[in-house]
Amino acid sequence: MNEIREFIEKITPMSEADWAFFSSKLQRVALKKNSILLQAGEVEHYLSFITQGIVRFYIEGEENDLTFGFLFEKEFVTGYDSFLTQRPSDYQIETLTDSDLWRITRADLEEVYQKTEHGNLIGRKMAEKMFLVKSKREMALLSKSAEERYLDLFSERPQLLKQIPLNYIASYIGVTPQALSRIRSRIT
Repeated sequence: MNEIREFIEKITPMSEADWAFFSSKLQRVALKKNSILLQAGEVEHYLSFITQGIVRFYIEGEENDLTFGFLFEKEFVTGYDSFLTQRPSDYQIETLTDSDLWRITRADLEEVYQKTEHGNLIGRKMAEKMFLVKSKREMALLSKSAEERYLDLFSERPQLLKQIPLNYIASYIGVTPQALSRIRSRIT
């Protein structure tokens, strides 16, 4: 749980009383590789913090899945649009490795917002960070080549990427696995 506190403290200091209240709402979850965090067609009820592991966001396809996001240790994960609207998700979230998460329900998070001094500020900063990640991804898809997108992803998390199957990386950068192989051979 220390990882969450350290993450939050970088945003704004949290009093001991507020931390005690917030942390009392957290539930630890250990998941095996390939566990589904959010099934398409279900409503997201949790905001989770990854202390260990990698997750991916994807749309299930008849022939191939369309991977559109990865999250790693010390990041929050949720089907945020479903979490906010309480409508069924159009996509799935799964663990790519054995993973440990701390999660909070939507109702408990609302209570944290109401009853703590800085809960709303922390929530706003988290939403801003998620928006910036999404915006960066969209801009990369519109303005960068597949090779540049691969290099960006690789430069951000080189060790962790070794744990992600290449077909998921190919889908994420918008190319076939064969095209990814050609990109990788050019840059190594």
